[in-house]
Amino acid sequence: MAQIGKLNAAKAALAEVKNGQVIGVGTGSTVAIFIELLGKKVKEEGWDVLCVPTSYQSAYLAIENGLRLTTLDEHPVLDLAVDGADEVDADLNLIKGGGAALTREKIVDGSAKRFVVVADKTKLVAALGEKFPVPIEVIPLARKTASMRIAMLGGDPKLRDGGDRKDGPLVTDNGNFIIDAKFSPVKDPRSLEFELKRIPGVVEAGLFVHLAHTAYIGDDCGVQRIDRRRE
Repeated sequence: MAQIGKLNAAKAALAEVKNGQVIGVGTGSTVAIFIELLGKKVKEEGWDVLCVPTSYQSAYLAIENGLRLTTLDEHPVLDLAVDGADEVDADLNLIKGGGAALTREKIVDGSAKRFVVVADKTKLVAALGEKFPVPIEVIPLARKTASMRIAMLGGDPKLRDGGDRKDGPLVTDNGNFIIDAKFSPVKDPRSLEFELKRIPGVVEAGLFVHLAHTAYIGDDCGVQRIDRRRE
């Protein structure tokens, strides 16, 4: 079951945490398990750990589990970041943003000395875009113009709704919209990330290229560790 895989991946990432660290915590179901495990360990061991959350959701969950929060203003360089992914390829390139926190996730994950991904095996793909569209955060004013330019790059852009179309578009923690663009597949993640971020009004693209150092991919039997190849 996927839930067991998520638990196994979260447990493996927990072994990376050391007392006294400042840790970035991502958003999503697997990271939620990690946060709960981290809160329990900090309480049992009496550790002094600070967390920088990537969303209100992860912030509230961290507080509920007894974890102390801090900010990048206070700690601009993090010891470790633990985050999930919607897709992971063999080179540890990622698609992220299913939880609409991609901009804050990229800022936090990119601020860490070590960035670790936790996911279940269903997130492994031969090429990015195989199962999941690329989330793109855009300023509301640019919704239409950005969609047109995304289509010119070969994507099929769809404005993400808030769960029910009558409720209107989903709004991120930053007050922006999310456009989900299907690319089948993403042949060159680095190039596509660059081109998407050149579009006026695009805040961030959910392509995380050469940012992750290690991924723990869980399944019912245990965990597969994937380390980024040296460039």
